[in-house]
Amino acid sequence: MSELIFVVEEAPEGGYIARALGESIFTEADTLAELPEKVREAVRCHFEEGQAPKVVRLHHVREEVIAV
Repeated sequence: MSELIFVVEEAPEGGYIARALGESIFTEADTLAELPEKVREAVRCHFEEGQAPKVVRLHHVREEVIAV
């Protein structure tokens, strides 16, 4: 695997959650600044040495509700 994509969303209780697409990897962080290190940590724990993807992308999704 050469690339792994995480969907990043704001958590309802505060902070951020990140879920990998196609893998059972989930992590959370209090701030966007600490999220990349939390994702790296989760990826390292999930894959055997040498099997982790070369690139991890964080896809930020923001839901916005508007009145019509």
